[in-house]
Amino acid sequence: MIEAIIIDDEPKAIELLETYCSRSNDILCVKSFRNPIEALQFIENNPLQLIFVDINMPNLSGIQLAKLIPSESYIIFTTAYPEYAVESYDLNATDYLLKPITYQRFLKAITKVSEIIKKESELKSKSSKHTILIKSGYEKHKLFLDDILYLEKDGNYMVYHTIEKKIMARETINNALEKLPESFVQIHKSYIVSKEKIERLDKKHVYIKLKKIPFSATYKSVLLDLK
Repeated sequence: MIEAIIIDDEPKAIELLETYCSRSNDILCVKSFRNPIEALQFIENNPLQLIFVDINMPNLSGIQLAKLIPSESYIIFTTAYPEYAVESYDLNATDYLLKPITYQRFLKAITKVSEIIKKESELKSKSSKHTILIKSGYEKHKLFLDDILYLEKDGNYMVYHTIEKKIMARETINNALEKLPESFVQIHKSYIVSKEKIERLDKKHVYIKLKKIPFSATYKSVLLDLK
């Protein structure tokens, strides 16, 4: 459900959009404003997905207001003046509804916003599944799993060897294995490797990017499918 507000100095325009919102299962109008200043105060304290903004308003125009709205919110401009269209798109507006607004045109705009939100949600979900967060000292690093080559135990630390850098984290091998997917396996008391990054192996070692890494008999079984 998309949460939205309506900002328009014309009561009838607000009433029409509220009616359209009530007829749609994908959008909930949480509040409407005739005063853009009051709307801005509400926006500052209430993160919103979608904002309908009339362009031609007293005290603060929709164009001016849009420049103050957080970039996380999607904006659909509403106006009776087509000449504002170019300027509205310069502000990365999601859509531009020309009054009088038909229900069909309203639905088209809502569908557009819904599809954008869905795609962004899928990208975030995909990103979170393919990354892990590593705490190194006072810093936190987000590592893409595909960039990790192998992990090496160094005293009380695990060293994450990636394609571009090394990151040390104060953790045990078990701590590391808990956050890594099954494609990462322990092959030695001091090493965890990405099975996908192993280039070759012999009787006692695996090779990853010219690095010769020993494996012990205890963990030999996890490498059998690589032969």
